[in-house]
Amino acid sequence: MRLFFVAEEEHYMSYLELYTASTLKFGGATCKFKDSDYVIIGVPIDYTSSYRSGSRFAPLAIREASLNIEGLSFRTWKNVDDLKIHDAGDLHISADLKETLRRLELVTGEVLGEGKTPILIGGEHTLTLGSTRGIREDFNVLCFDAHLDLRNEYMEQRISHATVMRRIHEYVKPRRIIMAGTRAACEEEIAYAKENEICFISSHEINREGTRDISRKIKKLLGDEEPLYLSLDLDVLDPAFAPAVQTPEPEGISTYQLLEIISNLNFERLIAFDLVEVTPHYDSGVTVIVAAKIIFEILSLMSNFRDKHVA
Repeated sequence: MRLFFVAEEEHYMSYLELYTASTLKFGGATCKFKDSDYVIIGVPIDYTSSYRSGSRFAPLAIREASLNIEGLSFRTWKNVDDLKIHDAGDLHISADLKETLRRLELVTGEVLGEGKTPILIGGEHTLTLGSTRGIREDFNVLCFDAHLDLRNEYMEQRISHATVMRRIHEYVKPRRIIMAGTRAACEEEIAYAKENEICFISSHEINREGTRDISRKIKKLLGDEEPLYLSLDLDVLDPAFAPAVQTPEPEGISTYQLLEIISNLNFERLIAFDLVEVTPHYDSGVTVIVAAKIIFEILSLMSNFRDKHVA
């Protein structure tokens, strides 16, 4: 392979490096890792899907959608094109779920250790167990999800998309877990949540109380001291807004409600977030566009908060 020196980069590059690049970087991101504030990592896993599989295809489909919608936020007047985003590509997946989660733990921990914010695009919700294990300090979890995911076992598996929050509570031990938008649970999960002080806010309560009151409630529950991990299972949205998810559940919230609640939170302590459970082939592209837009908005909110506190 022929190599040549590029003076301004101080790096020996091959023709391959110079003249080729991945065509599907999230939002067209071109920032190098060392210069970035935010790091996109795709996690195309689909190990335990029990109803509609296919979330392994979501990272690619969401990236494609991100290249075809506008990146300007009308909430913050920031453009995603101006943010320092590095797309690291997809996690290398093992045939063994536990090994994949171990790799994700290491990758997440490394990104956080460099002072950057990991943005994880799934993939099934099980990935959150791996990524939260990479956090080396006390933290809270705020999860928007139609389901509580607090079963002890599901389909003879202790680690799955339906048990992930219980395993996080047992293994990772965050200071607090708050579930929002829930509307589907079994008696076992309700009992476990109450016994272990896992707060859940139903979609019915959100629709009744309004976004501002719900935001205030969440902020009060979280406090201002601990770092925050945000997990977004897109089935929190009503199927009218996001039909292509693994386990759709009627009577959800709207995209607007989700973003309004999130935009009223304190972003000072947000250290990472994931978006999971999109199954792209179950609609004509609506859900991946919604997913990309939500990531755009959260990135702009984080950047807006960062700029205000740097100024």
